[in-house]
Parts: sequence; structure tokens; C-alpha cells
Amino acid sequence: MQYLLIICHDATFAPTPALVGEIGAWVKDMEGRGILKHGNPLRPPAEAATVRVRKGKVVLTDGPFTDSAEKIAAYGLIECATMQQAVDIAASHPMARAATIEVRPVWSDLPRMAA
Repeated sequence: MQYLLIICHDATFAPTPALVGEIGAWVKDMEGRGILKHGNPLRPPAEAATVRVRKGKVVLTDGPFTDSAEKIAAYGLIECATMQQAVDIAASHPMARAATIEVRPVWSDLPRMAA
């Protein structure tokens, strides 16, 4: 089953060169083990745009969709046998010590939409 790691931190977070190195090593290990399928850091929230369609009209807002102290900073798509394994993998991510990681199962058993 696939799980999305949603990595968030507040505005005071500043990565150290050591942390960046640890993240690189974690990524290499997880890719080598076939667990990490894809992932990337995200550009700052100030560069985001939020799109909604209301009453047939596009409503565009600059910035992230929520106003909270923690912002989504990166994501990782992993494949694990169980939620517990996904939690263990998230706990091994260096950002778990410096930020917050939400582990969200991907809803892969929904019927595919016919085009």
C-alpha cells in the first residue's frame, strides 16, 4: 500500500548542512530498498496559489490554502505493507526530529473513473 508523508514545519525552521546530508542519505537508503517512490521539497508557501471554483467561477488566492503555523514543506510517497511500517519509516526520516510528518494512506482501492 502507498502512503504519503506530508512533512511540515513552522517559519522558524532552518535546515543545517548536517540535516540536509542526513536527508540525502535517508532518501538514498529508502530508494535503494524500494520504499521511497517519489518525493521532493516544496517551494515556500508564499509562492503557492490556491484555486477554488465557486458558483462556476474560479476563485484564486495567493498563498497556501490554510493559515496555520506549520506549512507543508515536502512530501514523500512510500510503499509499505502496513501503516505501522509506514509510521516506522516516517519516524526514521531525519525531519521527524526537526518537524512534523503526517502519514496518510493513499486511497488506491477506489474505482477508477471512466473517461
